[in-house]
Amino acid sequence: MRRTTRSAFGLALVLVAALACGAPETTKAPATVETSNVPDKPSQPVELNILDVAGNLQLTQGMIDEFVAENPDIVSKVNYTKATAPEMPGKLQAEQQGGQSQTHLVLTGTDGLSAVIEQELVLKLLPDFGSKFPKLEENYLPAAAKMQELAQGQGVTVTFYPSGPLLEYDPNVVKDVPKTTDDLLEWAKANPGKFQYAVPANSGPGRTFLMGLPYLLKDKDPKDPVNGWDKTWAFLKELGQYIDYYPTGTTATMTNLANGTANMIASTTGWYINPRVLGTVPEHMKTTTLKGFHWVTDAHYAVIPRGVSEDVLSANLALIKWMLRPEQQAKAYDNGYFYPGPAVKDVTLDMAPQASQDVIEKFRPKEFDKLIEDNPQETSLPAEQQVAAFQMWDREIGSGKTQ
Repeated sequence: MRRTTRSAFGLALVLVAALACGAPETTKAPATVETSNVPDKPSQPVELNILDVAGNLQLTQGMIDEFVAENPDIVSKVNYTKATAPEMPGKLQAEQQGGQSQTHLVLTGTDGLSAVIEQELVLKLLPDFGSKFPKLEENYLPAAAKMQELAQGQGVTVTFYPSGPLLEYDPNVVKDVPKTTDDLLEWAKANPGKFQYAVPANSGPGRTFLMGLPYLLKDKDPKDPVNGWDKTWAFLKELGQYIDYYPTGTTATMTNLANGTANMIASTTGWYINPRVLGTVPEHMKTTTLKGFHWVTDAHYAVIPRGVSEDVLSANLALIKWMLRPEQQAKAYDNGYFYPGPAVKDVTLDMAPQASQDVIEKFRPKEFDKLIEDNPQETSLPAEQQVAAFQMWDREIGSGKTQ
């Protein structure tokens, strides 16, 4: 699959270190900018340096490129770079310690978002610049608005999807498709080594499976992995008896499904559609959900590092506002990578580029839209709880069985 894995493992490393040792002592750029000093347009066109640590450009580069073409008086050029989520906080911190933010805008998932919030590396955008984004929360899809709350005002949600957890399987092999968590245990027991999910701290489907189980199992508190997941941890320990090993990333599970090493894996809407579009997974694979299913949602955010100039900040705010226009959001349908993709209301597939429409019409299961409409959508765990969940999984479930 062509995405860059959104590395929650990086989040764990960054936040565990911060919690254990305290935030490093640094000379930080100003936390806020006087709103009265930020012009509606920069004094002259700016060259923007945009860093992507979430694979988000696959969804949004078309939006950004069109903005540049349509607004040469705001942006003269964009330089794109990519990195992993763990690399990004150190890069921003080094630039800010040096007194100049050479990175002007970051596109990140929840992992990188949590890290920059924890280390105070980005500007507070809301409510400080709320006038730039009129009716922001009102215009979001309801579940995307909840994901926006996780940003704590320090980022703006630009893409969104319900994610999973889905089970993806080979119908040529799996004839008795599980309908409940008990069924899944029985299937895994009868087919040892044939069910797989990747290490949750480094896999979107892996962590979505982990965070979705408390809802499936009706655990005491789905938002408290330490004190509220007794049923979940017991289930995962029992399931682990029938799992040979846990791959360190999602791509390996897709490869194993394609070559028959695994016959059933944890998946999401995007991880089901996009590998089939690319031909890395056979088209005939199917998905299912289990009784009691709740979506666990995911999103990408635009954040602005501390220390950018007022002209750069002005250009960034105008760009983000542009990206939230419905006609621009329609580009987020892409090739199903973050299906559906748009974060704002009333963005339908027929608004997307024709190539996206053609691909999604061919590869999207018709039942996906009904699943999205008919089932509850829960936000991902906040940063501290994600770290706790990953630590417990590593210690209690994955120890000695990851590769």
